Amino acid sequence: MCKINIAIDGPSGVGKSTIADFLAKKYGMVHLDTGAMYRCVSYYIYVNNVNYDDPIELEQALNQITIRFDGKKVFLNGEDVSDAIRTNDISMMAAKVSSYSAVRKKLVALQQDICAEKGYIVDGRDICSVVLPEAEVKIFMSASSDARAMRRYEEYIDKGIECDYEQLLNDINERDYQDSHRAISPLKKAEDAIEVDTSNMSIEQVVERLSEIIENR
Repeated sequence: MCKINIAIDGPSGVGKSTIADFLAKKYGMVHLDTGAMYRCVSYYIYVNNVNYDDPIELEQALNQITIRFDGKKVFLNGEDVSDAIRTNDISMMAAKVSSYSAVRKKLVALQQDICAEKGYIVDGRDICSVVLPEAEVKIFMSASSDARAMRRYEEYIDKGIECDYEQLLNDINERDYQDSHRAISPLKKAEDAIEVDTSNMSIEQVVERLSEIIENR
């Protein structure tokens, strides 16, 4: 296992998790999908009708949540929610839920504990600046909103999920605004992170470019 930590930030739909999976396999590292963790919290809140504007109710809900990864599968309180947390509705809800300090405090602490032993590729929106500021490699993946909406559209179509491209584009733009304007840990490129615009790149090209960055560091 490669005994460093690699931090990858970027907006919604840029393909961070997909690329991190490839890189983790290539370098014998573990991919920690922080986005899935926030989606798990959002999913729990959604199915249990938790009023997350009530600090006490939110704290109680957070204390009931356990998250476990098994390869690409994500388990919430023992239930496989790998597909359930990937819907567009949960994605949009995660943008709101992740802005709450109690949620971020719980998950950031968990992420830092997990990564203390090194050997992790971690993707999210505040990994380089907040979660792993001392990571040996820091990358910011970007892409136009049009490119990201089209990727998500094609992904949903492949899975047989009905969707509307224009709605996906609007949702991505709204998510970008929420992520970049939240008071706590907003989405932004860390000063020492290397930016890679993936708008016109294939998955193979992105993996190759990020591999160059990792190996040069």
